Amino acid sequence: MRTVAVVGASLAGLSAARSLRKQGYDGRLVVIGDELHRPYDRPPLSKEFLAGTLGETELALETDDEDLRAEWLLGSRAVGLDRTQRTVRLADGHEVRADGVVLATGAAARTLPGSEGLSGVHTLRTLDDARALRDELARGGRLVVIGGGFIGAEVASTAYALGLDVTVVEVAPTPLAGPLGETMGAVVSALHADHGVRLLCGVGVKGLSGQTRVDAVLLEDGRSLPADIVVVGVGASPCVQWLDGSGVELDNGVKCGADGRTSLAGVVAVGDCANWYDPRVGFHRRVEHWTGARERPDAAVAALLARGAAAPGVPRPPYFWSDQYGVKIQFVGHAAGADSVTVEAGATDDRDVLAVYRRAGDPVAVLGMNQPRLFTRWRKQLAAAMS
Repeated sequence: MRTVAVVGASLAGLSAARSLRKQGYDGRLVVIGDELHRPYDRPPLSKEFLAGTLGETELALETDDEDLRAEWLLGSRAVGLDRTQRTVRLADGHEVRADGVVLATGAAARTLPGSEGLSGVHTLRTLDDARALRDELARGGRLVVIGGGFIGAEVASTAYALGLDVTVVEVAPTPLAGPLGETMGAVVSALHADHGVRLLCGVGVKGLSGQTRVDAVLLEDGRSLPADIVVVGVGASPCVQWLDGSGVELDNGVKCGADGRTSLAGVVAVGDCANWYDPRVGFHRRVEHWTGARERPDAAVAALLARGAAAPGVPRPPYFWSDQYGVKIQFVGHAAGADSVTVEAGATDDRDVLAVYRRAGDPVAVLGMNQPRLFTRWRKQLAAAMS
C-alpha cells in the first residue's frame, strides 16, 4: 500500500496511525480530523478538566517526541467515500485517494429537540463543548442534567463538587440498568442521593422553557425544574452518515467483522463508529469505551495490511471506568445475559464493593467500586477465561 487514510483524529484514529507504523507500514499516512485540535483525551472532560484541575496541555495524547510521519488534515470534515477510487471526499472540496482506509469518525452527542439556539444548554463530547460548559459552571447556579448515564453522572458529580445545585433526570426506572443491570445500576446511581443530588427517575423530558436562555426543564408529568444550566447526556450516535452510498454496510455504525474489516475491501473501522462482530456471543456490538478505541486498532490494522489474510483474534472483554463523588467505578465484560450477580467483597451500602456477574455459573462481567486491586485480578481472570 502506498497511501493509507485514517478518517478520524481522536484516540481510535491516533491508535490506528501508531499501529500502522508499529506494524511496519512505511508509506504515505494521512490523518483527517473534523476538529482543529490535535488528538486529545476525552474521559477527563467530564471530570478533572471540567473541574478546572486539569489543563488542556495535559489532555494531549501525543508525546513531545512522537513523529508518525503523517500528514494531518485537521478541521477537515469527510463528506463521502468513493468505493471505486477509494477516495475520501472532504467538505472543502479536496480529495484524498488511498489504497487503504481506516474509519475512525467516532460518535456525536445526541441533542434535545427544540433546544437549538437556546443558550445555557450543553452537550459534552468535545474539547470545545467542555470549554463552554466549564465557563458556565464556574458561575454557579442550578444545573439540571438530562440523562443518568455515565457522562450525566460524572457531570453531576463534578458540578456538585463545584457547589452547584444539581438535579439529574432519568427516563428509565433505574439509571445505568443497561450497562450494569438493575441491581448494581441502582447501587451506583445511589451515589447521587448519598451526596444530596436530586435524582428523578422514570420520567421523561417534555421540553425546555426560556426566551433566549433556558430557565426551566419541563417534565412529562407536568413538573417544571428551574434551571440556569442544562446538560443533555442522552447518548451518542455514530458519525457514519457521510458513508451513505459508499458500499460500506451500515448497521448501528459501520458493520465490521471480528477484525474490523468492513464490507468494502481495503476499508476497516475502529472506535465508537465501529460495530464489531463478537465471536463469543455470535452477534455485533458497538463499544464506546476508551480501551476499545486504544486496543482494537491493532487488529484492524493487521487485517488491513494483510488484506484479510490474517486470522482475527478474540478481542479482550470491554472495560470502562468512571469517577463519581470520589468513588472509582470499574467494569469489565457484558452484564446483558447474566442470570445472577453476587457481591464477592465489600458492601453495597458502603459503595465499596466487588460484584461478579455470571451466566450458568460462569463469570461474564465484574463491577468494582473502590476495589481497584481486586478488580484488576478479576479482570485478568475474565480475560483469560474468554480468550
